[in-house]
Amino acid sequence: MIKYFFGLSLFCCAFVLNAHEEHTKQQSSAVAVSVAFDAQGNLWRALVHDGFLQVSKSVDAGQTFSKPTNVNHIPHKIGADGEARPKVAISPEGYIYLTWTEALKKPFAGYIWFARSIDAGKTFETPYIVHQDRNEITHRFDSLNVGADGKITVTWVDKRDLFAAKAANQAYEGAAIYYAVSENKGVSFSLEQKLADSSCECCRIALTNKPDGTVVAMWRHVFEGSERDHMIAEIPSNQTTPQPKRATFGRWKIDGCPHHGAALASGGEGERWWGYHMAWFDGGNDEAGEKATLYYARMDGEAWVSSPSKKFGNMKKQAGHPALAAVGDNVWLVWREKDAGKSQIWLMKSDDEGKSWGTPTVIADTTASADYPILLQKNKQVFLMWNTSTEGLKAVAI
Repeated sequence: MIKYFFGLSLFCCAFVLNAHEEHTKQQSSAVAVSVAFDAQGNLWRALVHDGFLQVSKSVDAGQTFSKPTNVNHIPHKIGADGEARPKVAISPEGYIYLTWTEALKKPFAGYIWFARSIDAGKTFETPYIVHQDRNEITHRFDSLNVGADGKITVTWVDKRDLFAAKAANQAYEGAAIYYAVSENKGVSFSLEQKLADSSCECCRIALTNKPDGTVVAMWRHVFEGSERDHMIAEIPSNQTTPQPKRATFGRWKIDGCPHHGAALASGGEGERWWGYHMAWFDGGNDEAGEKATLYYARMDGEAWVSSPSKKFGNMKKQAGHPALAAVGDNVWLVWREKDAGKSQIWLMKSDDEGKSWGTPTVIADTTASADYPILLQKNKQVFLMWNTSTEGLKAVAI
């Protein structure tokens, strides 16, 4: 198993076994950012600097930004690297919402915080912890969704059930996915609920919306035999029981954290909605890691719409961390690779809802430290957002 870990790290750089600490280390200024457009086309950016979550606005699509405003008034250790980073979202009326993970003193422990601004980012109200469980355990890897109706949904990885199982001398695999909902524009959140047991411990949770506003989550799951495939589930709008479905079937067996979450986008619009676009990493189950690859597939929520799944990316160049966007029949898929000392962002586009794809091309590169790619929609235009340590945030219309 140790040989297998080192093989994957050498050939794919897909995960770091001790990256729990990497994702919450104190940094002067983190390269991991989150961005969102508001209804007027302003671009909002959230980043971490010296223990503060800072928000700034750009009126020129990211070329320049306003003076940043601190969201939290007391600095603390904020997860801001790789799969763990603060999130920003804008409500239909222009309220700015943020979530982030505070790293606690105990290893792997954290709290999920929420804050909002109702005056276009001039000031932020006092932040508060989203979940009512305050045990010093894992509440981490938060994701944020704001629906067209203004409902706010926050999801995260939570280990309360693992500790409860240990106390009862019962077996328990992985962690769990929990969520909380606000229907009063962030004034408060409902008591958190469990979406699923046995999630992977440290991969991002991908969120999207069905046309009716239903929030859908996709995460890496720990199946029997420590298979680290993905699960998908609608977040219930009432007290109904969640119905998670297995979404990927690589059957990658690994007793560790891949730190490599999936990408998810809704497929089809309005009455033409048919399901989801998905992109993910699979380790391949060979000791050298040479069978590891990135995959794309279409799913209707129950089963794949098209089969087999499509491989993409050059794994010899550490291809990973894909992002997806879909507008009508058009689908954009980007990912990061490394070649000759450069980080590169590759783009592949489909104009028939993911049934076929054009030739992949490089659309950005840098020799500096670089974030994962982000795809962001402004009206019908899609932008690549990519942050680097030397050039700052790049916004490329694609």
